[in-house]
Amino acid sequence: MPGKNSTIKNEKQYKALLKKGMSKEKAARIANASDSGKQKGKAAKYEDRSKEELYKQAKKIGIKNRSKMNKSELIHALRNH
Repeated sequence: MPGKNSTIKNEKQYKALLKKGMSKEKAARIANASDSGKQKGKAAKYEDRSKEELYKQAKKIGIKNRSKMNKSELIHALRNH
C-alpha cells in the first residue's frame, strides 16, 4: 500500500491494478490520474502517437534516459514503467 502521506483517489482501481501485477508506483499513478477510467479504452495507442508525445509522457512520469530513446524504446519504457 502507499505510504502514510500518500492518497489514492481510486482505491478500488488501485487494488485491481496491483492484483494484475502492476507495481505500486504504476498502479498509484493510474488510479490517481485526473481522467482515470474516463478513456474507456479509447486512448490513442502508443504506436499511433508521435515520438514527441511519447517523450512528453515519459518525462511526465519520470522515465530516465528518455532523451536517448527512439520511439520503440519509449513505448517499451512507458509500458513497463
